[in-house]
Amino acid sequence: MMKRLPLCLVLTTLAAGGLATSASARCEDYVPQAKPQNVSRDIVGQDLDTIIERGFIEFAVFEDFAPYSFEEAGQPRGVDIEIAKLIAESIGVAPKFKFVQADENLEADLRNWIWKGPVVGGAVANVMMHVPYNSDFACRVEQVVFTGQYYKEGIAIAYDAAFYEGDKPTPPFFRFDPVAVQNDTIADFYLTNLLGAGASANVHRFPEIGKAVAAIGTGEVRGAMGPKAQLEYFAGDGVEVHQPPLVNFGVGQWTVGVAVHFSYRPLGYAVDDAIYAALQDGRIEQIFADYGLTFTAPER
Repeated sequence: MMKRLPLCLVLTTLAAGGLATSASARCEDYVPQAKPQNVSRDIVGQDLDTIIERGFIEFAVFEDFAPYSFEEAGQPRGVDIEIAKLIAESIGVAPKFKFVQADENLEADLRNWIWKGPVVGGAVANVMMHVPYNSDFACRVEQVVFTGQYYKEGIAIAYDAAFYEGDKPTPPFFRFDPVAVQNDTIADFYLTNLLGAGASANVHRFPEIGKAVAAIGTGEVRGAMGPKAQLEYFAGDGVEVHQPPLVNFGVGQWTVGVAVHFSYRPLGYAVDDAIYAALQDGRIEQIFADYGLTFTAPER
């Protein structure tokens, strides 16, 4: 079961010291890491030529992460799965999927599945899907190339349309109305800080975003807050979704792409070319439509 958004710690880190981020030079406080010794023996994964020769490419995708990546009747499904298939088709190989659990933060996910491998069991994949892109974070993880941005995600609100009678609730509404969030996510972090201790009883926490949205239908809550695509996917009859302005929240929207080991630049270029072509001809937008989701093009 997925305990958190894979990007929650990235966004929380960017918002540390206050919900709004302050302007500063890119990575001005970053000290470059020591260069690894015996590099040729440390490299893991496969280059593009090896992938083509063996006939398949492996993608790391998060498990139980609908509508992005999940299994249904034993088959991989989701937006990230379909985009990965487009990448494999462009390269001319078959796709294989490694369903992985999210670790405590994104740096651990990248270490486990792209550049080093987990401590116990398993091995790295060629490409990791659903990686949030942020230029400040990217320069701190030198072992990874962040590329292939394929859509823009953001925090939204799902709400009981009949209860609000044409209004679209914003976060301050939840000082009085009960709202659901997935536990320990950026939406939970934001509402807890915005509403304060006096309204804490109104924030209902669930282990999964689907259960948070389902609580609207039962009347337990009047709204749910989380990533727009997930809210849209789980929204039932009478539940609508919108993206209101988020006061004092500098990371309410983010771009999602992929990660590739830094040693395999040609693979990164091939993956990015495949995604760019699918953005240009509308195939990625159609994937979102097939899952009943609103597509927002990334800033590339």
